[in-house]
Amino acid sequence: MAHAEVEERQLLKAMTWWDGFVIALANPGFLIAALGASIGVLGTTGAFVLWTVSVCIGALQNNVYAEMATMFPQKAGGISLYAHEAWRKYFAWIGPIATFGYWFAWSSVLAINGYVIGTLAQAQWFSDTTFTQDVGDFQWSLPVWIGIGCIIAVWLFNIFGVRPAVWLSYVTGGLLILPAAALMFLPYITGDWSSDNMTWEIGTGGGLGLAMTWLYFMGWSAYGFEAVAAFAPEYHNPETDTPKALRASAAFSVVVYALLPLGVGGTLGTAAIAEDTTAIAFYTDAFNAIVGTALGHVLVGCLIAGLLLSMNTATMDGSRALYGISQDGMTTKWLGRLNRYSVPGIAMTLDVILNLLLISYFGYPLDILAAGNLGYMLAHVFALSGFLLLRKDRPDWPRPIRLAAAWVPIAALLAAVNLAFIIVGGFIYADKYGYGWDKTRIGLIVLAVGLLLYVYRKVVEDHTRVPFREETPTMPPADERQTAAAAPAAL
Repeated sequence: MAHAEVEERQLLKAMTWWDGFVIALANPGFLIAALGASIGVLGTTGAFVLWTVSVCIGALQNNVYAEMATMFPQKAGGISLYAHEAWRKYFAWIGPIATFGYWFAWSSVLAINGYVIGTLAQAQWFSDTTFTQDVGDFQWSLPVWIGIGCIIAVWLFNIFGVRPAVWLSYVTGGLLILPAAALMFLPYITGDWSSDNMTWEIGTGGGLGLAMTWLYFMGWSAYGFEAVAAFAPEYHNPETDTPKALRASAAFSVVVYALLPLGVGGTLGTAAIAEDTTAIAFYTDAFNAIVGTALGHVLVGCLIAGLLLSMNTATMDGSRALYGISQDGMTTKWLGRLNRYSVPGIAMTLDVILNLLLISYFGYPLDILAAGNLGYMLAHVFALSGFLLLRKDRPDWPRPIRLAAAWVPIAALLAAVNLAFIIVGGFIYADKYGYGWDKTRIGLIVLAVGLLLYVYRKVVEDHTRVPFREETPTMPPADERQTAAAAPAAL
């Protein structure tokens, strides 16, 4: 009798740590999406201070994740998978909550930045176009149509393998450096920057409660460079490349997140930015003021390229998160399949469908951000607390990077701070500052869907009971590292 053998596809080892760092150049794109709204509420100085605080928190967290990444170099999907590994001994349902919330937040970047690109393009080149068509609760405007085109284009680059996606990252990442540098440094040279434009509005706007609410929302952007851990199995040497990429991306992001709000705010001032109802189009005014209209067109084009990089990173990270969730038995097996180019094609396509709905339903990027932020921030809380559990439960587990003992209380403090942001920003002040309990409710619904898919996987596909706790090993399987070394290389 003849037997058909099916070769199981694996993620290709096609990336270096530098590739991961280039992918993380997307992070300024996340800042660009939310900076205008933050300045309008917090003032230019307030936004500068809080963005700097938020990105420094993210950098500290990245160092914690460097140790965890070297413990689990074969796990695709990043920090939420580390959280699952740490918590499943105590409460297995933490895994699907962390992983599904993490995926939804990263996936929604496509809709957010697609809309931002559409708004920038309309403001710079199609300002006379006012086409808008509402169909029920869905909005079909020029920015939405441009965003939809960008979402589909990024999907096409990713669906054909990891190398086209990395090449796109190099091209768009290089272009992003130009407008970012212009906003960070040129205003001081041209004389457009003025200290008179720096204002502090936090005290009059709401004080500590307002600040903590915004730190809750800023985490979605300022922590995003942890995404490089999601590609651990695709690095040539995961145990060294992953922590290098994490630390390099953190250092770069700290500089950008501090200097870009300072440069933009000192150039335009709070009032000019707050008057922009889109919270996006003001960038065209900033470029025109700094370099003139002609070069302003060029820099807006480069900025759009940088936002495409952010969308590319989100597609890569979100699809790996879904793939990793499935591989770890937390959602349907259907999402754990790789296409013939050895990338999670089904997961990417699901991302596209979701974001086509998001971009046409929500009329403002911050609304989409708020809907996904609850799950993302919870993933950080569970990952940071998971670091403590792994230190306690698996002291002998191989750690190519082992942080000093002082990092244990630092991780505990970071977890507590992020939990406080969630409670204050996501629940207590959800309505007071206009961001809406309805957005938090959407986040809770997403987490509930994740739990339902977890139950479906266990009961229907695995034909087993739904566990509340799982047995965990104290050491990795003996053949795990040999399997990692034997993974196929990219051609």
